[in-house]
Amino acid sequence: MKLSRSVKLLVAAILALGAAMVIAQPTQQAPTSVSRPILPQQFGGWQIRGSEGTSTNPGEADPANAAILKEYRFSDFASAAYTREDGRTLKIHAARFADASGAFGAYTFYLQPDMRSEDIGDQAASAGQRVLFYRGSVLVDAVFSQESAMSGAELRELAGDLPHPAGNEANLPAFIEFMPRRDYVANTQKYVMGPVALAALSAPVSAGLVDFNASAEVSLGQYTTPSGQATLMLISYPTPQLAADHLRRIDAAHNMAAPQSGISRIEGAGSFFDKRTGPIVAVASGPISEGDAKSLLGRVNYEATVTWNTPTDQHEVHDLYVLVLNVVIICAIIGGLAIVAGVAFGGFRILMKRWFPDKIFDRPEQMEFISLRLTETIVEVSSEDGKEKVQEVIEKRWLSLPRRRREPR
Repeated sequence: MKLSRSVKLLVAAILALGAAMVIAQPTQQAPTSVSRPILPQQFGGWQIRGSEGTSTNPGEADPANAAILKEYRFSDFASAAYTREDGRTLKIHAARFADASGAFGAYTFYLQPDMRSEDIGDQAASAGQRVLFYRGSVLVDAVFSQESAMSGAELRELAGDLPHPAGNEANLPAFIEFMPRRDYVANTQKYVMGPVALAALSAPVSAGLVDFNASAEVSLGQYTTPSGQATLMLISYPTPQLAADHLRRIDAAHNMAAPQSGISRIEGAGSFFDKRTGPIVAVASGPISEGDAKSLLGRVNYEATVTWNTPTDQHEVHDLYVLVLNVVIICAIIGGLAIVAGVAFGGFRILMKRWFPDKIFDRPEQMEFISLRLTETIVEVSSEDGKEKVQEVIEKRWLSLPRRRREPR
């Protein structure tokens, strides 16, 4: 009982100490990029002129496409004019979104096929004096009054000064990685998060069949084939079951609309082929042959990946992890101290007994023991009187056993 109570007290002390260490540590709050201004006062030799205009209304960022910006989870907007000592000017419009997916989607919406790719931020493209790029959750549209050889380097410095989202908000949608790279037409990918943006594109499947209410996401791209240019559309759903159900709806709508040339619920003309791979529905359409369409679809193959060390921003999980880690560390320290103390105590006794035998430990005058000098005796008894005599002999032997008593020091 004493040992059990001691163990309980030790465990309680360890848990209390671990909890105290967790409480003592400052709680790590996830950085909120929304609180930071989007544009810096200066960068790369450019100095802001006047005041920075800000707004949380997507209509001020782009009146014609305010609804599309809302679908991409628009957060706020900033615009500013910058000048240099040589008299050049630079106008910047920056829109911030809830996460990197929104900024990437808006970037693909404004991207034009005739733009030239640039190495700025996460992705960038330029057309003359205009440069469009996104970095994290911020989309930037910059227009120079006069282009120079250092314009790209200056905008790269600006990209480094932009607020960057933390945790999962910095990740792009995973399913866009299944878009084939071979035969892809540059700057034609579009990432869509809602029906308004999809309606603005020539998509093979309408927004009603995609069903954005089921948390669907869409990625489109143009591909060159031997028989012509094809449109590849990937529709991602949360589960394979939802993807299979929507694929049946798409096939039913296509089969119903095919005989009716003027009442088609499937937009576009030419071939139409689809398939499901995991939670993704892939559609290939356009003026291409059946073989080219199936070849393009054959490059889309979903492979599930499991990551055990995905970072999380949940403070409860972090606090529990710190508590368990501290308990393990404390147990390891206490165990190590116990081993060291045991080895030190045992080694000290061994050394003392070797150097000073029978003087410090195990001295004869301090030893007390009882020795039972019993011999094995076989006695055959045939009567009650004999049993009484044997019992009397045993009692006398027991009383006559020698006992060594402790002598006073």
